[in-house]
Amino acid sequence: MAKKAETVNMVDQFAEFKELKNIDKPTLISVLEESFRNVLAKMFGSDENFDVIMNPDKGDCEIYQNLEVVADGEVENKDMQIGLTEAREIDPECEIGEDVAKQIYFEKFGRRAILTLRQTLQAKLLDLHKDAVYSKFKEIEGEVITAEVHQVWGREALLVDEDQNELVLPRDEQIPGQRLFKGDTVRALVKRVDNPNNNPKVIVSRTDPRFLRRLFEMEVPEVHDGLITIKDVARRPGERAKVSVESYDERIDPVGACVGVKGSRIHGIVRELHNENIDVLSYTSNPQLYIQRALSPAVISSMRIDEEKKKAEVYLAPEEVSLAIGKGGSNIDLAQKLTGYSIDVFRLLAEDEVDVMLDEFKDVIDDWVIETFKNLGLVTAKNVLNAPKELIDQADLEDETVEHVMEVLRAEFEN
Repeated sequence: MAKKAETVNMVDQFAEFKELKNIDKPTLISVLEESFRNVLAKMFGSDENFDVIMNPDKGDCEIYQNLEVVADGEVENKDMQIGLTEAREIDPECEIGEDVAKQIYFEKFGRRAILTLRQTLQAKLLDLHKDAVYSKFKEIEGEVITAEVHQVWGREALLVDEDQNELVLPRDEQIPGQRLFKGDTVRALVKRVDNPNNNPKVIVSRTDPRFLRRLFEMEVPEVHDGLITIKDVARRPGERAKVSVESYDERIDPVGACVGVKGSRIHGIVRELHNENIDVLSYTSNPQLYIQRALSPAVISSMRIDEEKKKAEVYLAPEEVSLAIGKGGSNIDLAQKLTGYSIDVFRLLAEDEVDVMLDEFKDVIDDWVIETFKNLGLVTAKNVLNAPKELIDQADLEDETVEHVMEVLRAEFEN
């Protein structure tokens, strides 16, 4: 009787395991039955003449071996046949040639059989759990979840959700400058689910532009309800972002609704993103107006657009150039990502003032150096000469290289 109790307790134990791993009851019953059958097949050579009946309400299992009734003394295979006298102890009315169901008490096969059953069941449940985790997170890729920081390492942080599923937040998916500590509760976007060797690995992100989209959906009811559409998002995580919004209902101000009264709605998103500065602007299908809004707060004097090449040349007064470029080139970089246009900034000159494109100096300045300046929005000689030092520093060039460039450019105008 003690061994029978052990078997029953074993079933109860795995019922608890099922709760932890989110495996539903019918699946657990199926796995239990399959595990019993696997062990029976190893012990008897086949499980074809066995009936395995799970009793989930009682938490136990009944096993019956179907045997052919033969005359006493004619049993050739005791795993498939049974003598008439023994058979009638089970069913007094049975006859030769019929089948009887003999109940098998699994616990009588000893601890080795029970251990084999445990190991088989654990392996199957583990595989089921992995499949369940992969399917669950694959379905919610691109969605935001809330999790707790469990461990922080140099290259990544380990998070756990409410079901104790492990999530990996790599360093490059963390917001720069934000430190995470064990026990912190954070939100993150399910970026992708890898499944090498059937070992699902859930990668989450706090820098993905979709994360910002989802936060707007969570914080702004009009976005959640579809009254306001987020058209484009561009981010420099932890630093600055630009979001364009549109509403088909003329009664709704999309920018005002997203920002909220005194910034009440946008502040929650800003705090979640470690004080990332967020510019919200109205979307328009007019590329010239869209670029103009994207480059705000700079005021554009004129613009020339090449639709085919997705390129725009923007002309500004000298005092507007630094605003258009932004700190470290952030404003023009985000404007390009938001609009999908490559934007070149030009400073308007006085009538007696001349300027020269940087490309004209390729015979004396390396191409890669010129491209580095152009990536900062400095496309002419006087753009570079008049640029603030902090912007030049963003080029991350050697001091000797910068001085050489400056000497070449100054000499051009002195001549």
